[in-house]
Amino acid sequence: MYELIQLSDKCYYINCPAKIGVYLAEENNVYLIDSGNDKDAGRKVRQILDKNSWQLKGILNTHSNADHIGGNRYLQGQTRCKVYSGGIEAAFTEYPILEPAFLYGGYPCKDLRHKFLLAQGSAVTDFSDEEFPKELEILHLPGHFFDMVGFRTPDGTVFLADCISSKATLDKYAVSFIYDVGAYLDTLDKVEKMDASVFVPAHAEVTEDIKPLVLYNREKVLEIAGRLLNICKEPVNYEKILQKIFQEYGLVMNFEQYVLVGSTIRSYLSWLKDGGRLDTVFEDNFLLWKAV
Repeated sequence: MYELIQLSDKCYYINCPAKIGVYLAEENNVYLIDSGNDKDAGRKVRQILDKNSWQLKGILNTHSNADHIGGNRYLQGQTRCKVYSGGIEAAFTEYPILEPAFLYGGYPCKDLRHKFLLAQGSAVTDFSDEEFPKELEILHLPGHFFDMVGFRTPDGTVFLADCISSKATLDKYAVSFIYDVGAYLDTLDKVEKMDASVFVPAHAEVTEDIKPLVLYNREKVLEIAGRLLNICKEPVNYEKILQKIFQEYGLVMNFEQYVLVGSTIRSYLSWLKDGGRLDTVFEDNFLLWKAV
């Protein structure tokens, strides 16, 4: 864990739960792509940088989930580097309480205010800043989160953030977190058409051919949609829908899974309703979902 893997002359990644990209810009100046899940991750990254005599110029955040921005505060405090982000992700990075609050739909209780959902905030600079490494292409990859991006380096290395889950993860947990199902499917289509020397997903194996994994992720989304439509053959409320999904996939409910899977299922329901495949009705002060 936290092993530095070289991909090309200028591109590396640090092998950890959410892979951290390393781009060697010039001389000994480097940019990180994300920073890990907490202060300890930041310390380990700093040790790797020091061992290679690299100076940290900036952190390029793909999105604002805690496991991608958790090392920001420590590394920024140690090196005074800039943290680059954009759109809604920038707000969540500066004010991380927004993540558990968004997931829960209200003020999050203590069970949700932990490092896996609540990072420390960091000062953010927009991608348009003049010091941003202009040779890097910003790839817009929304769906998993609001304004998530990836990055393409000049040598064709593509860092994909969280738009792809591994087959092992999908087989074990089934429901990967998605904020906008329609945008997520559009991003899968976009990634499927990409050319790259190598793809680096944050939560899947590095590969030269991303297409089979794109296909598997798409099939899982459509499978979940089909299950929801089947569950909603008769009018049913959200909590019952969520219970059925947990039961059918053998998932175990706790506060974290309740908000992560629960938020995702709400997104599926919205997508299916907007697509005309689900409708809603209010009965006895319950919101019920019914397949069309």
